Amino acid sequence: MSSEVLWNAPVADRPVDALVRVPGSKSLTARWMFLAAAADEPSVLRGALVSRDTRLMRDALERLGAVLEVEDGALHVTPLPPPAEHPAEPVEIHTGLAGTVMRFVPMLAALHHGDVRFTGDEAAFQRPMDAVVDVLRQQGVEVTEHGEPGRLPLTVHGTGRLPGGRVEVDASASSQFISNLLLVAARAETDIELVHVGEVLPSLPHIDMTVETLRQAGVEATHQLDAEGRHAWSVRHGAIRPLEVTIEPDLSNAGPFLAAAMATGGTIAVDDWPETTTQPGDAYRDLLTRMGGEVWREGRTLCVRGTGTLRGIDADMSAMGELVPTMSALCALAETPSRLTGVAHLRGHETDRLKALATELTKIGARTSELEDGLEIHPGELRGDVFESYEDHRMATAGAIIGLRVPDLRVVDIGTTQKTLPDFVGMWLSMLHPEPAVDDA
Repeated sequence: MSSEVLWNAPVADRPVDALVRVPGSKSLTARWMFLAAAADEPSVLRGALVSRDTRLMRDALERLGAVLEVEDGALHVTPLPPPAEHPAEPVEIHTGLAGTVMRFVPMLAALHHGDVRFTGDEAAFQRPMDAVVDVLRQQGVEVTEHGEPGRLPLTVHGTGRLPGGRVEVDASASSQFISNLLLVAARAETDIELVHVGEVLPSLPHIDMTVETLRQAGVEATHQLDAEGRHAWSVRHGAIRPLEVTIEPDLSNAGPFLAAAMATGGTIAVDDWPETTTQPGDAYRDLLTRMGGEVWREGRTLCVRGTGTLRGIDADMSAMGELVPTMSALCALAETPSRLTGVAHLRGHETDRLKALATELTKIGARTSELEDGLEIHPGELRGDVFESYEDHRMATAGAIIGLRVPDLRVVDIGTTQKTLPDFVGMWLSMLHPEPAVDDA
């Protein structure tokens, strides 16, 4: 391991006190970009996140024929052209480690007449893709798997059509296996009825987010339980109207900053926190209150104050699994043990997040046990050490949170935070060392 990739996490020498503005939601940016590319006419997206994941999404959509251009700070999207009469030249799309690109775009590739090969970072080859392949094949789309079945790399042999109809999918490993088909369903030749047949359904708020974006794009989409009590969605085929939207700030990316208030007994205000939202990050308001923080609103700003009390928590995180790394970092700093459950699907994220968190937290002194579907965290006397990020942006920010209280904590590859938050380090240092106000002369 070379010293160049180690970042010395700064220790807070005083309670933090800062106003934070986080960029647009990664999840919403991906969905709006996708829908704009699939729409009938050009769209305008304001506040879109610019990060590695969204650059990969933009590149994927452009390779399929959409045109995305920035004008006056807004992203203008010209949709995909109709499928060619004859197969186009083969296309290769690099997904990086972006789940939205590797799980969403293959459905759009089915509407492209020609071969589209999907590859990605080495770690992406471990992420499950079997449900994507299964749904495509249910729709009559030929898929070639070049390596391990149900994993990248693979090629979608698009014919320019999706027939629609009834589709069954096991989305136990990721809610993205539901959202991917919902996002393209209006472009099918008939209505789509999608039924989840797995034992568990993680991150339902992310699917609710998808349904809400569809409705805003004029697509008729409903969610209900079928006769057997299973989650089911219906999407009517038809037009996707052009969009003109402003994308909410990313509430999950606000989490590390809110956690900093809790960890240091300080105050963090996050600007433009929406009154109502489908983002799972909104759960921080309840979770941090339960851990002993004070949470309130001042207009469009959400404020969190650490009170000096940091209680452990027993929480079902199934609806907001992406918050687990941040919450785990706080649990390691808490006064009493914690249990975070309902998140077995985190084993298939950028890394096996449960194993990674258990390994790294135990290494620095917070004995952490893997449960079948979560973690049990026992705080202890924490010590500085190398905190591995596993190329996972949320592991990296978890290390930064702990480093506020633990000297000599060195995070491997803090640059991986560019996946969703391009200037995390700059924002973190600005929070810790705000520039003094200058009085007018």
